[in-house]
Amino acid sequence: MSVSSLFAPFTSLRNPVFARLYAAQTASLLGDALTWVGLALLAYELGSGHSAQILAFALTLRVSAFVLLSPLAGVLADRLNRKTIMVTADVVRMVVIGLLPFVTEVWQVYGLMFTVNAFTAFFTPTFQATLPAITTDEELPQALSLSSATNELLGVLGPGIAGGVAAFLGARDIFFIDAATFLISGVLIFTLPARLRNEDSKTAADERVTIAAVLEGTKLLWKNTVMRYALLLELVAAVSGALILVNTVGLVRGQLGLPEAQYGWVMAAFGVGATVAALLVGVFTKRIRHTTFVVLGAALTSLAILPGNHVGLWLLMGLWLLAGAGQNWVNLSTQTLIAEQTDESHQGRVYGAHFAWSHLWWAFAYPLAGWLGTRFTGNSFLVGSLVSLGLLGVGLLAFRPRTRLIEYR
Repeated sequence: MSVSSLFAPFTSLRNPVFARLYAAQTASLLGDALTWVGLALLAYELGSGHSAQILAFALTLRVSAFVLLSPLAGVLADRLNRKTIMVTADVVRMVVIGLLPFVTEVWQVYGLMFTVNAFTAFFTPTFQATLPAITTDEELPQALSLSSATNELLGVLGPGIAGGVAAFLGARDIFFIDAATFLISGVLIFTLPARLRNEDSKTAADERVTIAAVLEGTKLLWKNTVMRYALLLELVAAVSGALILVNTVGLVRGQLGLPEAQYGWVMAAFGVGATVAALLVGVFTKRIRHTTFVVLGAALTSLAILPGNHVGLWLLMGLWLLAGAGQNWVNLSTQTLIAEQTDESHQGRVYGAHFAWSHLWWAFAYPLAGWLGTRFTGNSFLVGSLVSLGLLGVGLLAFRPRTRLIEYR
């Protein structure tokens, strides 16, 4: 494989509609990075010694908004103009973020952050459901690969960029730049073609939004054996991923006794692994089935963390590189499988349901990682790896698809 082949996903930018939507996504992701760095600084300013509790509760509100509202967002994405949904979400997020520099109480932060993430719960599933509608069968894997790689790369670089902006502007003024990123995203999406929905939604738009309609995405997600299998393996990835995000700082700073800079190196390796893995999916997507990528990813991320408590810095960075790659293969391949296994008229609600369930896995995995880090301080990654591998074994034995289902794309 040549180095140039890693850039194959960029060929998807030849599609002008996707190129504009991709630029909007990039602006939105940069806005997310600015939001969380700014929030951390604001939490310290308002709560000082209680900043960790403030951030933890804000993260809980984030996940709660995703779990509660993304299934509804999926239904609306199948029934309404997706362009309108995404532009509205960007505009509301711009306004709410623009209010953060003026808050004086912690409860105001909570209210504004729940609102921001509520509209992120509408934006992201709608964006995911739009990609299959605006790309060809050949373009979709490359488009998803590029989108995911950018997401991972900004996860690594975004906080650093945001920290530089904060150092220059200050803790509160960073939110004005943050708001501008959502404005840019909204303007880019506004210039897209007039309608971004499938033809079947024209009649569906007149139907009432009922509880049954909201739950339909979950029903379709769990009924399909391929998607159910991939979703359960995402639980495996969530457990290992949560262990990395929650317990790496204690491992590097406490057990290894290394300074903060080395912690940054280790987490950067995790992000770089995920970024490169996303590009590799685009390269090998025609040679390796997506279900295979899901299994390989779940096994790789689970095994990579197994010796984590008993290695030095450089080997730890290599292991976290592999763990990041495994995380991405699970999550990115699952998104592609949804596009393959779901009829276009239902993709919005299935992506919405998937967004909710995948974040519910993390809502379970974060407390588990925290408990393992406290109960098994010197072996948290070993025990967590065994939990992940056990879940992987259950998935392979009990839920592996026996037959290949219809692919709608």
